Amino acid sequence: MQLSFLEIVASFMVLFAIIDIPGSIPIILDIKAKAGDVHAGKATLVSLAIFLAFLVFGEKVLGIFGIDAGSFAIAGSFIIFLLGMEMVLGAEFFKHDSPGGGTIVPIAFPLIAGAGSITTILSLRAEYETINILIALLLNMVVVYFVLRLTSAIERLLGPTGLHILKKFFGIILIAIAIRLFISNTGIILPHG
Repeated sequence: MQLSFLEIVASFMVLFAIIDIPGSIPIILDIKAKAGDVHAGKATLVSLAIFLAFLVFGEKVLGIFGIDAGSFAIAGSFIIFLLGMEMVLGAEFFKHDSPGGGTIVPIAFPLIAGAGSITTILSLRAEYETINILIALLLNMVVVYFVLRLTSAIERLLGPTGLHILKKFFGIILIAIAIRLFISNTGIILPHG
């Protein structure tokens, strides 16, 4: 095991971009409005546990269930698509009546530890030392925790109108991400023109 500052920085940047916790703020606020308080510590720990399971055991975890990474990504795309539809249409597909509301599903999974970020973890393992990915992952989880803790302050800063606009905009972005994830894992080729 070789510690490398460059590998840590590269892994951190890739994971930060794919987890995209700042971009998830409108979704988190929407879930919080429907389900009540979001537990930052619990969501961070659950997503970290999911990431660690895939970092250590990788595709073996999916193999237990007879699932390949592509199928997992497609399943995640459906959940992301429904989250986006909820935000754009103002409908409710997820019932947030379990203890902790939306803290575990959909915030910890698939919003933070989703198909894209889990697939990224598997890809990084092929390129970098596990210890460097682990450090980058832990640093990302610190960022995730603080963003989740500060959602109320962000909510006050934006106000109801700002939140409404942000929610609709990011709903459309989520739908587009879900479609891209679905297409890239099914091999469908869309005509360009």
